[in-house]
Amino acid sequence: MPITHAALAPHFDLDGFHFTGLTAPSRGATELCTWQLSIDPGASSEAHRLNHEEVFIALEGAFTVVLDGEATELTVGDACAVPAHCLLQVANRSSASARALVCVPVGMQATFADGRDIGTPLWAR
Repeated sequence: MPITHAALAPHFDLDGFHFTGLTAPSRGATELCTWQLSIDPGASSEAHRLNHEEVFIALEGAFTVVLDGEATELTVGDACAVPAHCLLQVANRSSASARALVCVPVGMQATFADGRDIGTPLWAR
């Protein structure tokens, strides 16, 4: 039975975003990748698109998702399903850290808004 214990989960950091890998093919998952995302105050991702739906569930604090130019703030308990191929940007505009649970299908691929290929991020492999 594939189990990822929090103390042994891999961690990845990228420009104010901190990813704790939970489920992924490298950790025994065959259909879903999940990770905990911590976002530093003031951090903002580059705009990007995924070839599959992505779900964010806010666990702590507040953060903004911008979907095809429309900004929405998520707070604790809120969930957002980002449609496949939607232009997405995530930002923490508050003065406190934010945390979310994120889920995507195994094998998802991402590209930046300018067309640069991201592929499958490390935390989802």
